Amino acid sequence: MSDHHLQLELEQEQQQQQQPLLTRSEDEGDLDGCLQQLDLYFLLLGFNQSSYIRFGISWVTFLMIGVVLPVVVLLMITNCLKCDLYQVQGFELLVVSSHASLAASALLCLSHNLRKYGIRKFLFVDQYHGHVQRFSNHYLQKISESKRALLLWFLPCLILKLVREVIRMMYIQHESWWQSCGILVTLTFSWSYVTIIFLSSCLVFHLVCNLQIIHFDDYGNLLERETDVLVFIEEHARLCHHLSKISHRFRIYILLVFILVTSSQFATLFQITEFRDKVTFINGGDFAVSSIAQVVGIILCLNAAAKISHRAQGIASLASRWHAFASCGPDDASQMRFSNRNASFEAAHALLRSVSTESDMEAMNYIPFPTNAQLTSYLASYHRRQAFLMYLQNNPGGITLYGWTVDRGLINTIFFIELSLVLFVFGRTTVFTTTN
Repeated sequence: MSDHHLQLELEQEQQQQQQPLLTRSEDEGDLDGCLQQLDLYFLLLGFNQSSYIRFGISWVTFLMIGVVLPVVVLLMITNCLKCDLYQVQGFELLVVSSHASLAASALLCLSHNLRKYGIRKFLFVDQYHGHVQRFSNHYLQKISESKRALLLWFLPCLILKLVREVIRMMYIQHESWWQSCGILVTLTFSWSYVTIIFLSSCLVFHLVCNLQIIHFDDYGNLLERETDVLVFIEEHARLCHHLSKISHRFRIYILLVFILVTSSQFATLFQITEFRDKVTFINGGDFAVSSIAQVVGIILCLNAAAKISHRAQGIASLASRWHAFASCGPDDASQMRFSNRNASFEAAHALLRSVSTESDMEAMNYIPFPTNAQLTSYLASYHRRQAFLMYLQNNPGGITLYGWTVDRGLINTIFFIELSLVLFVFGRTTVFTTTN
């Protein structure tokens, strides 16, 4: 009977141990499925260039759809009624070249990182194997938010592009309506292809930063659970190491995006200034639509970098509050008073006992002065917390671009520069007057 009871207890323990494993496998299975869908999406856009065949197909598809197709269509529609008035080839080719440059930089940088690290290491979802199971739901939520953000930002730009192309088709009369519709569909499809590539690359960087925000939020909760300062330092060093990796992988891409977008805006200003007498929304509206898409992409990148830098720098304030509570809390004060009172009682008791038992007063020289072990431990703990706080203040962390931390001050400067350029483009292109 005892052996039977032992077998039943062993079976119950095995079942209890298997149940959390099943839940872990389900969570990891959902995360694996989501990452496989994301990998398939990257493959369709041409980011997954893990083999020579995929590399060739990706770049040939990009050159054909993003460059050759719109250029050929724009060069073929010169023989139409009022083309000189409602269409300027220089405007159209500038928009095509700027969008193609941004999409090419996105393909180049993102495909290199995916080919080198793989999707799991690239997103930092398998760097901490013991905690992937705990963070899997948060990972899924952030990936879903990135997908919704892509639709939220791309659809308004697509609607504006369609409205502009329809208005231009109404004014420019081709040989037939079928030809006009074909030109509209071709130009819109090419523009949508390169815009999705550019916005997707920006949202990938946004997703990587948001996934790291999960770990920084968990680090803030760690200050409430743990008391070992060495654990805090090791965890913070690991998080800062991940941020340095992200900065190293994306710094060239972020600089390219900023340079290309700013150069495109200045080139647009030069073109508008040259043709200032004939610029209308019909022939220059593509500048406004393209400027919106480009500025949205750079704002997504800078916002994600500034957000994760703000979270990393905010750890120091949390640690300061934790250090203040630990140093000035009522528990520590009462503990100190209690320890000092015990030490004084013990010293007085030892002194009276020595005087009452010894007649020779020289015997008191051999009694060691009583030490306060609790006071020593308390001071050591205080100095460890103070050293940890100084470490955080001197190592704030964050996304950096060759030593420059991407924080809110930098993003405000870049945002107002780009906003001033875009508003000037809007003011010069949103003109609906036509010349007879």
